[in-house]
Amino acid sequence: MLKQHLQLKLGQKLAPQQIQLMKLIQLHTLEFEEELERELEENPALEIVKEETKEEDYSSLEDAYQDEGTDSIETDFDVDQYLYDDEPSYKTASSNYSPDDEEFDNESLLTEGQSLYDYLLEQIHLVNISEEDEKIAEYLIGNLDTDGYLRREIKSIVDDLAFSQGIYTTKEKVEDILENYVQKLDPPGVGARGLQECLLLQIEKKVSSDKAVSLAANILRHQFDALTNKHYNKIIQKYDIEEDDLKDALDEISKLSPKVGGNFDTQTITINQEIIPDFVIQVKDGQVIPMLNSKNAPTLRVSEEYKDILTTYSHDKNSSEHKQAALFIKQKLDAAKWYIDAINQRQNTLLQTITAIVKFQKEYFITGDEKSLKPMILKDIADITGFDISTISRVVKSKYADTPNGIIYLKDLFSDSLTNDDGEEVSTKEIKTHLQEVINKENKRKPLTDDALVVILKEQGYNIARRTIAKYREQLNIPVARLRKEL
Repeated sequence: MLKQHLQLKLGQKLAPQQIQLMKLIQLHTLEFEEELERELEENPALEIVKEETKEEDYSSLEDAYQDEGTDSIETDFDVDQYLYDDEPSYKTASSNYSPDDEEFDNESLLTEGQSLYDYLLEQIHLVNISEEDEKIAEYLIGNLDTDGYLRREIKSIVDDLAFSQGIYTTKEKVEDILENYVQKLDPPGVGARGLQECLLLQIEKKVSSDKAVSLAANILRHQFDALTNKHYNKIIQKYDIEEDDLKDALDEISKLSPKVGGNFDTQTITINQEIIPDFVIQVKDGQVIPMLNSKNAPTLRVSEEYKDILTTYSHDKNSSEHKQAALFIKQKLDAAKWYIDAINQRQNTLLQTITAIVKFQKEYFITGDEKSLKPMILKDIADITGFDISTISRVVKSKYADTPNGIIYLKDLFSDSLTNDDGEEVSTKEIKTHLQEVINKENKRKPLTDDALVVILKEQGYNIARRTIAKYREQLNIPVARLRKEL
């Protein structure tokens, strides 16, 4: 049985403008420029101001659209509701120029290059083999990854050849073509099924009676596990050699490439984009001055031409076509106004945020020493600016700043805190810096264990647990002591 009842709910809904503003805030400069260019193409009512002009008075648009004392344009739907329901195109741009902004080349760099796949195909087509064997070789080449490895099982390739190519062959035949044709191609090491095979294929191409090369090949073939685990004493005892002999062999191995496909583009066209800093931070006379890099966001205005057209069409009450045209133009003009407002809000949000960050980390920007970084979390900046934490997160996401000490990633300025023996709060980034310095200065023949690092940092005033040391070491991409050992 159906029942009716009243229910009261509290909820929040973001207006389309607010949603779009949040999207704009998290765009970095290059994405922002693309967004601006797309908006200019989509909305002819939006124009770039090439020269300084007086500020537009948008209030006159309403008068143009509907003069006081006249009837409004009749439509079958509510214009304002339509404008809010349809996704408005207020995307991004700004008018905050700084005379000190530097010029940045923001064009994408297009570099043409031959892919590994094409390079190998050219070679295999020059080899004198049967048509079926060539097709199998081509299929094997097509299954290589960007590093030049064959990661798939031979059995799976045999099945694929039968189903997709109509080539019925055996595992032994495919392995023979792989080892005798594909793996003989340039660059040496291509077609390997693992790191050991890749290095062996390269060392075997070195036709040499050199003792070091022969020993290196022997170690790779028979003592690969001991090599990867740096059990050097075991290798020395196994081959009854001197430490210097092992050093020479390791030098030869270090010249080999673990990723032979790395020198080739994965596509015929590779697009490289430069980092364009979103902020410029300068230090003058002990003062830190934050600015927006706004050269890529020109000043915008609402099109005068479109406002004139709207005025003309809105006075013609008899033509249905003119009514529809007037409605379309007003939508574009409103969208342009929303877009300009959103840009102004975006730039204001970015400027307030970077100003708060600079104020918080003033000493760091002056000295450039990471040890002077204060513990700082998103909430600290949110409290200063009055913005929501999610807004601050969007601002720092993918953003860079050009500082006197180089270009920095804003997120790197944020870190948690720990208390040292003096009761002072220190940034975890400062502790990681000390940890890196200690490891850099260690005796590589006897690297420091995590327990030893705990003792050393404790002597420096940082009382940290062993598991924390291990976590920081991993975040710094530093291997365990055993793998840091050198001869």
